[in-house]
Amino acid sequence: MKKLAVLMIALVMILSACGKSNNAQDSTGGSSAPKEGGGNSGKPVELQFYFPVAVGGPITKIIDKLAEDFQKENENIKVKPIYGGSYQDTMTKVATAVQGGNSPDLAVLLSTDLYTLISMNAIEDLTPKFSKEYLDGFYEAFMGNTKSGDTVWSIPFQRSTIVLYYNKELFKQAGLDPEKAPANWTELREFAQQLTVKDAQGKVTQWGLEIPSTGYQYWMLQALSLQNGDNIMSNDGKEVYFDKPHVEEALQFYVDLGRKDKVMPEGAIEWATVPSDFISGKTAMMFHTTGNLTKVKNDANFDFGVAFLPANKQFGSPTGGGNLYVFKDIPEENKEAAIKFIEFLTTPERVAQWSIDTGYVGTTKAAYETDLLKKYVEDFPQAKVARDQLEYADSELSTYQNGQITKLFNDNIQAALLGTISPKEALQKSQQQADQILKNFK
Repeated sequence: MKKLAVLMIALVMILSACGKSNNAQDSTGGSSAPKEGGGNSGKPVELQFYFPVAVGGPITKIIDKLAEDFQKENENIKVKPIYGGSYQDTMTKVATAVQGGNSPDLAVLLSTDLYTLISMNAIEDLTPKFSKEYLDGFYEAFMGNTKSGDTVWSIPFQRSTIVLYYNKELFKQAGLDPEKAPANWTELREFAQQLTVKDAQGKVTQWGLEIPSTGYQYWMLQALSLQNGDNIMSNDGKEVYFDKPHVEEALQFYVDLGRKDKVMPEGAIEWATVPSDFISGKTAMMFHTTGNLTKVKNDANFDFGVAFLPANKQFGSPTGGGNLYVFKDIPEENKEAAIKFIEFLTTPERVAQWSIDTGYVGTTKAAYETDLLKKYVEDFPQAKVARDQLEYADSELSTYQNGQITKLFNDNIQAALLGTISPKEALQKSQQQADQILKNFK
């Protein structure tokens, strides 16, 4: 019995030691394992990838397919795409996650969110992560919103400019040359007048032009301001020029098209419905993002043209769209995996296919040298207009506290379009409010 007792005690001690060993291993694994696997766990590194949808088309399916294709080539990395809603909704979700200490690994956010993300200390400096040759491969017009000084904070991805879409069949019906888009503001007004159709009761059945005035009205006004001679902000995120004469003249033109010239609807023209109005023939021309080019191509049952935005003193359009950001507060192996995924997304063939599938501008020069995009542009020359317009493009409005500033600017522009205040008052108010916000960053 004594021997049996000794054996029982020994067995308990062995089992206890085994349990401690297993517990210690679990504890070590839990504390050292990176976010969503990786490290020494033997599991793939899992990347949380937030993205928005701001244009028509099956963007979610395309993103999911890209993630699947990447994982086939990189079995140790799993990309988990997370649809965040609009750009604004996605930014809100990302900011909440960052503030809660659970930031995503990478995200597509507006290129103009740059200074806000810098002030949050949320994003990784990408300058040392990529070669100069790689960065020089992107069109310079898109690089403006990626940098602060010489530091690169993001990589161009779903980028755009505003272009003029016009219905060639409605041009013919109005006695206009279907191969000649309006080249300047005077022609834009005159063409729009000829293209506006009313019924016997005087009700408009077809508008000559629609320029969206919700969501991104600041972007439309910025385009008109660039056409009138200059941009609306400095390149360091600290100053805006909302009350300058070239901006006031641009806003007056924008307001007059609806309220005085009666060639487009007065007041609020919804961003999301303008492409539908164009496709259905409710408007003969529209200002809109090239990101909707593929939707128009697929859905319009008429021949349409795409052209540079009409000039006043010069041609001009702000760039737009989203960049790829990598976040700072994630494990190193996740950062490395995120860089690999960005490299995967920005190979010439994938940039070319993305441009074809979505209508966004190919962000790299090499993409337009691929046989894929060469043939597409040859068969569908409208696809090269936005790229060619990059010669006259400039950076989109981007400041510290950018969300706050674009909202107040949008609200005041909207008030001018609705006729509740004058363009001059709207811009003076915008300047005063923005100066108050930005004084803390000077």
